[in-house]
Amino acid sequence: MRDIDELRELRDFDTGAPPLDDETRRRVRARLRAAMDEPPAPVRHRRPVLRIALTAGLAAAVAGGVLVAVQDDDGTRTHPTAKPPATSAPAMRNVSAQTVLKGAAAYAREHERTVSPRDDQFIYTKEIIKETDQKTGVTKTHVDENWRSVDGSKRSWTMEIGHGWWSPPRKADETVWPPQDWGTLRKLPTDPKKLILALADQYTSRTKSLDDLTDMDWSSIHFDLAGLLKLVPVMPEGLRPAAYEALGMVPGVKLVPNQKDAEGRTGVAITYDDPTLPKGSVGFGGYFIFDPVTYEFLGFRDVRTSGDGAAMKTYTQLSYLDSWAVVDRVKQRP
Repeated sequence: MRDIDELRELRDFDTGAPPLDDETRRRVRARLRAAMDEPPAPVRHRRPVLRIALTAGLAAAVAGGVLVAVQDDDGTRTHPTAKPPATSAPAMRNVSAQTVLKGAAAYAREHERTVSPRDDQFIYTKEIIKETDQKTGVTKTHVDENWRSVDGSKRSWTMEIGHGWWSPPRKADETVWPPQDWGTLRKLPTDPKKLILALADQYTSRTKSLDDLTDMDWSSIHFDLAGLLKLVPVMPEGLRPAAYEALGMVPGVKLVPNQKDAEGRTGVAITYDDPTLPKGSVGFGGYFIFDPVTYEFLGFRDVRTSGDGAAMKTYTQLSYLDSWAVVDRVKQRP
């Protein structure tokens, strides 16, 4: 797997610096996450993916189990430490996060559409995003349509919160997570345990057992799995069910009952208590909302901030995938 091989090489890169201890890793990760919350720079339209910067200066951080995460967008960034929505509803009895995610995996396996797109085609997705200003209560709905090059060799059309731009083809030396090209996605394991170990192998020494993983490792693995599930709406057969089951194996993943999705349906949400973040913070990805009976995935709930200081606005964001298809050219609708 090209991307993972590149990360292995980076992990072994000798910077001349001593190995990072756990406390140093914690501080580096905290600074990186804090940087994500700083006031955004001027608008720069680029791919909305989690980028891993492959530079010598960051080699020690990657070797220490730190993923450099930047979500480029229209000048706003999703807040990674948003407080969970309040709920007075009692906890669901006899149902755990693991039960829900195993059910979601089973539902996905039964209902997923098998597709084998050609390299010269595009994955079309239509996503609905409903944002509510937490101060004014005003809600706006955005329709984002994306055309993503299957093999990454052609420019794609990307939209976020109603703003669209052309994304250039992926460069040969550019590594991103989650992978956007179909060939790399197909190489990811569809066994949940193997998927976790493959992700762990990107930034730890070779690990053969889940018991060897630290809190920092699990935090990074959750970050990877949440990014994969949230930013890749269409996957090769078997990968999404495996990612759901793998997510259920992450310590700290928990269930939050009685959460509304973008259509007003009451579902059960899955979120993550990240031990590397301040207590009460929600890990990357926010809330995954599922039907409480069938465990069909209903959509995401997250928090987004825009601006800074007195001008800062905070939005509750609900989103879901409306439709998708394989098409032959950009801007072609099914």
